[in-house]
Amino acid sequence: MLGLLLATAIAPHGDEPAPVNGKTVLVVGDSISAAYGLQTEDGEPGWVQLLQERLGPTHRVINASISGDTTGGGLARLPKTLEVHNPDIVIIELGGNDGLRGYPIEAIRDNLLAMTDAVLAIGAAPVIAGMQMTPNLGPRYTEAFATLFAEVAADTGAALVPFLLEGVATPERFDELMQRDGIHPNAEAQPLLLDNVWSVLEPLLGAN
Repeated sequence: MLGLLLATAIAPHGDEPAPVNGKTVLVVGDSISAAYGLQTEDGEPGWVQLLQERLGPTHRVINASISGDTTGGGLARLPKTLEVHNPDIVIIELGGNDGLRGYPIEAIRDNLLAMTDAVLAIGAAPVIAGMQMTPNLGPRYTEAFATLFAEVAADTGAALVPFLLEGVATPERFDELMQRDGIHPNAEAQPLLLDNVWSVLEPLLGAN
């Protein structure tokens, strides 16, 4: 699922900078954060757009998410993205496509570590959004994949959203909250994704 780069300010005032007392939140993700499959212009906002709505004009949200992106792709484009937007907080929501393609766990971990270190190097606060894999890849791989996000957060001091799809990609609500492809959350699930992020993000918004 290849997509075009989406790196735009979605604050109410377009590309205007956030107020002096506000923060700039950068989301570097894949199709989950790029609102894949949603009719965003027809009243189906993704969780990143809902985040901007919740924050209001005090803060500025930049969505630099690309459908189909991997941790390697995110790492390659991160330095320029950081330079252009100079964020205060960076949410890294990548790794799902690596897992679906069976990429080595160590390679995924190394990429996430490098991205987190790059965020810390500019004085911004990193947030790691965890993901899980389907069991068809085997228990050894899926268990290692599920724990690597927490390992990166522990090694770097980054904030951690343990599982972005918590309460969404569950057997009880899977048919209700996931799109037909079984990979992407539907419009009804987006507020739940935001709530999962919000509990981790909110304390960082008040930090100096």
